[in-house]
Amino acid sequence: MPVWFQNQMQRAFFEKDHYQIKLLNQCWFFYRKKHCSS
Repeated sequence: MPVWFQNQMQRAFFEKDHYQIKLLNQCWFFYRKKHCSS
């Protein structure tokens, strides 16, 4: 997981920003799916 992504996640959790957490989770899921399947 990229460092910038970890920072975003930590900030979202710290601020209890549920929308941001959901968005980041979806982004990470799609990112992983795209890069790991090939």
